[in-house]
Amino acid sequence: MRLPPALSRGVDTVLDRTIVPGYTKIGPAVRRRLGTWPSDPMPTALDGRTALVTGASSGLGIAAAEGLAKLGAQVRLAVRNTDKGEQAAEEIRRAVPGADLRIERCDIGDLDDVRRFVEAYDGDAVDVLVHNAGVMPPERTESPQGHELSMAVHVLGPVLMSELLAPRMSETRVVFVTSGGMYPQKLRADDPGYLDGTYSPTTAYARSKRAQVELLPVLAQRWQAQRTMVAAMHPGWAATPGVTESLPTFDKVLGPVLRSPESGIETAVWLAASTPVPESGLLWHDRRPRPTSLLPSTRPTTAQRQLLWDFVKRATQLP
Repeated sequence: MRLPPALSRGVDTVLDRTIVPGYTKIGPAVRRRLGTWPSDPMPTALDGRTALVTGASSGLGIAAAEGLAKLGAQVRLAVRNTDKGEQAAEEIRRAVPGADLRIERCDIGDLDDVRRFVEAYDGDAVDVLVHNAGVMPPERTESPQGHELSMAVHVLGPVLMSELLAPRMSETRVVFVTSGGMYPQKLRADDPGYLDGTYSPTTAYARSKRAQVELLPVLAQRWQAQRTMVAAMHPGWAATPGVTESLPTFDKVLGPVLRSPESGIETAVWLAASTPVPESGLLWHDRRPRPTSLLPSTRPTTAQRQLLWDFVKRATQLP
């Protein structure tokens, strides 16, 4: 027996605000039994559609590509290392026999390579675009264009790729894979290159993820004319190679309750295929919109968002 909607929403919110139960595998185990859990997409929801997933050679990226392929999409795996991409494709084909997969080389943190990739793209349309590629360098690192690498990979490259693919995008669904780790961070639009203070890899990562989320309303308005839905989703705490490598203590302590990559990314797959089209410009977790700030101190002003967008436009040379 499912709980009434009002009580279900209350339970869901408690899970979200208490963090540990909501972000671990406990969250989806409980939420799937609530009356507010949306229905799954049809098994053929993405038949004849093309999906592009960045960072698709491990962890959440493989899980996203697999989930989209299961719904019938032709999936293009955009990866820096094509050998790892081929290995990922073989793994997906074992899970989804007959999956239509293509490997594309692209370093999302290198803006010149993003432009090369789009110029060489030989598809007619992009129906789903999942920006999943991620980095957490142990020391402050710059992209080939001189931008702090976390910001380049998580913000600049994805925005530029989306903008350049715009002629191939109509009624497209663009999903940024962000992180709940952005919640404690303010938007540092005044220092997008992390030039002030002592560098911290986890802080740089979280700042760039905060920037992703705060750009959502700007991008939703900018892409409204082409009926492109843009969203961000955070996977909670999932067991991925990136977590094991970058946060070994966190992985060791919480390992038993971490989500699988498939559980972590499933909201991105749902956003890509659900009916009706989800509202644009929102942050999601476990198939429900979430607040972008939990504290007044982390809620940016319109001017700060504009300052961030001005930086992104300059860095990517957008009109």
